[in-house]
Amino acid sequence: MASALTDRLSQLVKTMRGQARITESNVQDMLREVRMALLEADVALPVVREFIARVKDKALGQEVVGSLNPGQALVGIVHQELAATMGQGVADLNLAAQPPAVILMAGLQGAGKTTTTAKLAKHLIDKRKKKVLTVSADVYRPAAIEQLRTVTLQAGAQWFASEAQQRPREIVLAALDHARRHYFDVLLVDTAGRLAIDEALMAEIRELHTALHPIETLFVVDAMQGQDAVNTARAFKEALPLTGIVLTKMDGDSRGGAALSVRQVTGAPIKFAGVSEKIDGLEVFDADRHAGRVLGMGDIVALVEEVTKGVDMASAQKLAEKVKGGGGFNLDDFLLQISQMKNMGGLSGLMDKLPAQMAAKAGQADLDKAERDIRRMEGIIRSMTARERKQPTLLLDGKTKASRKRRIAAGAGVQIQEVNRMLGQFEQMQQMMKKMQGGGLMKMMKKLGGMKGMKGLMPPGLG
Repeated sequence: MASALTDRLSQLVKTMRGQARITESNVQDMLREVRMALLEADVALPVVREFIARVKDKALGQEVVGSLNPGQALVGIVHQELAATMGQGVADLNLAAQPPAVILMAGLQGAGKTTTTAKLAKHLIDKRKKKVLTVSADVYRPAAIEQLRTVTLQAGAQWFASEAQQRPREIVLAALDHARRHYFDVLLVDTAGRLAIDEALMAEIRELHTALHPIETLFVVDAMQGQDAVNTARAFKEALPLTGIVLTKMDGDSRGGAALSVRQVTGAPIKFAGVSEKIDGLEVFDADRHAGRVLGMGDIVALVEEVTKGVDMASAQKLAEKVKGGGGFNLDDFLLQISQMKNMGGLSGLMDKLPAQMAAKAGQADLDKAERDIRRMEGIIRSMTARERKQPTLLLDGKTKASRKRRIAAGAGVQIQEVNRMLGQFEQMQQMMKKMQGGGLMKMMKKLGGMKGMKGLMPPGLG
């Protein structure tokens, strides 16, 4: 949805330039493009109709303010309505209950309930400092219980054992009793799913809801499901009092329509979005920021969060102190910087959060080449001895440097020219670090007037 809607709206901004106000005539052209983009994104037809009607009511006759043209003003209205349709702002989890707060996870098989349960446990431990217990009531799917145990351990939470021979109601009541006796803050209940809606599934999950009285009932839905997501959402809404939605696989080849459709059909807010397969790949859903991504405005807040999360602050502090103390910047330090880039999702992960126009300038081909270059540099450095990494001068000068480079190139499976290119890039980084040593970079940033914006992004001790 993002690319289609962005492309169509960008074209409209250009064609409507120079017009003084939004009229019945020019708004129809714009709404036609928006309607087509939403339908292509698998947004349900009733949702599209309602959305278009709201945008039209707000847009007609609106004066164009300041330096905006009608196209830009209309994009602003579409942004507001997209955010409103998806829930406006952030809807947090409600944990205001006598511990343990019970969270029931509902959804079809394959939507990602089990993985999401563990991701949510990780989120609650890291962000809310909660003691979390998980339990699986899925006695039908082979290995479902073992899968939850594995991902729960990865998340750092505790798991309550259950067996396929037990009844789901007995399992969850035993888990609830255990959580109370061992002072857990939150109990996450992973329920069984089916490949399609059936009455047996709904009867069972209603029974579990009645037995547990959960403070939160979260509907987990695959963002790639498209129009089918609407029927699934409607069936679960009729069976359960849903309190929130979790959209999974938002990083996949999704056309994005589920985010609009499911929120509208259930009336429940979207609380989380699964953005990667990693155990920490769950984001609190912010409707305003997601609307910005859809319209190609990017998500700079998420970009900064990703950078902060991916950076090992202890290592950054250590490197800062080393550089300031004149310890020099070696190839081990360079390898650490490459590893931290990978922890942030690589270049492609960061580019996804930039505004569409900025990301487009890089180009996918250039991005793929840059990713390959980073992997190649890492392979070259790992082919060096520990002494060579600590003493780069062995490779930069001296009689033995040629034979060392040949050995490294053979170990990494590259030409000697690639080794030389990587060493050249390392020397550039080394020169930059020397400037940091005397505070030169900070002085330069002050002159550029960028000190205020950059200070928070510098490694500790260098700012």
